[in-house]
Amino acid sequence: MNQIIFDCERMKYINTGLYYFCLNLGKALLQNSSREKIAVFIPNRVAASFGPSVPILPQQSLQKFFMPSVSQYQLWHCTYQNSNYLPRRNRKIKVLLTIHDLNFLYEDKSASKKARCLSHLQENINRSDAIVCISEFTRNDVLTHCDVGNRAVHVIYNGTNGLTKPVLEEKSYRPAVPFLFNIGAIARKKNQHQILPLLQSNPSMELVLAGRHEDKSYANYIRQQASELNVDDRTHLINEVTEGEKSWYYHNCQALVMPSLAEGFGLPITEAMSVGKPVFLSKHTAMTEIGKDLAFYFQDFDNMHDDFQSGMLHYRKAGSRIQEAMKAYSATFNWEDAARKYLDVYRSLLG
Repeated sequence: MNQIIFDCERMKYINTGLYYFCLNLGKALLQNSSREKIAVFIPNRVAASFGPSVPILPQQSLQKFFMPSVSQYQLWHCTYQNSNYLPRRNRKIKVLLTIHDLNFLYEDKSASKKARCLSHLQENINRSDAIVCISEFTRNDVLTHCDVGNRAVHVIYNGTNGLTKPVLEEKSYRPAVPFLFNIGAIARKKNQHQILPLLQSNPSMELVLAGRHEDKSYANYIRQQASELNVDDRTHLINEVTEGEKSWYYHNCQALVMPSLAEGFGLPITEAMSVGKPVFLSKHTAMTEIGKDLAFYFQDFDNMHDDFQSGMLHYRKAGSRIQEAMKAYSATFNWEDAARKYLDVYRSLLG
């Protein structure tokens, strides 16, 4: 029986996209594997995430420099393309690398910083035996900007994260009026400040921005812009949310609004669609690939009001027909299918 390490190092950042990627894919892999024994490489504080019977390799920061012996394993699945945790010395262990995005290419970074990011990614590609990208867009970026040699480069879409029971806690922010929702790291690449003019043209509407303040200076910029536009009383940056809170905001928002400049997939797109909510997106990176014709798009950031109004009008007129189509489409992205495809890749590497 092949022994595999599934890398969950990124689960140290709770309530992030990579946390739920590792958690949901990991659970599906464990449920669907039949010829593999899977252990998880995971920080101690979340080590119980997969239950008491799953073997663990505790993750520690010093392992960036001194990886413990993993000679009993045949495959290391690195789930984060910029990882510093790889079995670099032991070349007998095959490595599968999941690449989520090359978002750094689309961010406001210096050429030297982009070059360093690309160099580190290339090092991880060089150590890998095969690659999985989470969208065709990401695959095209990898083939354009990296040297993959003769490695297979697969595309396996993420699953839609199932929403739990919608629950606001006593400390949770409860909007007083209809609201727009955006969830994800507060960061310049997410472009959240572009949503603020929609509050100017919709004075009876609030904006809820949920997510870790990855870039605190950008969070302050959003607050400053909201104040200058006189919509600061209707702009709410609520930081990270629980699963129950996230579900409540999805179920009760008027729409999900994502004017992002860089997405490798965009999990909120299919999450919002799973409850039939309208989704408004930019046309950048992987957004159109995932949203397809069931999402609404901002043609640019100068006429967002017109795009929003026409989209909402279309959504209301279509009624239950578009809602059911969104739910059905969202269901085509599921972790069981993703796990089975990953297992096929594992087996192709191990024979």
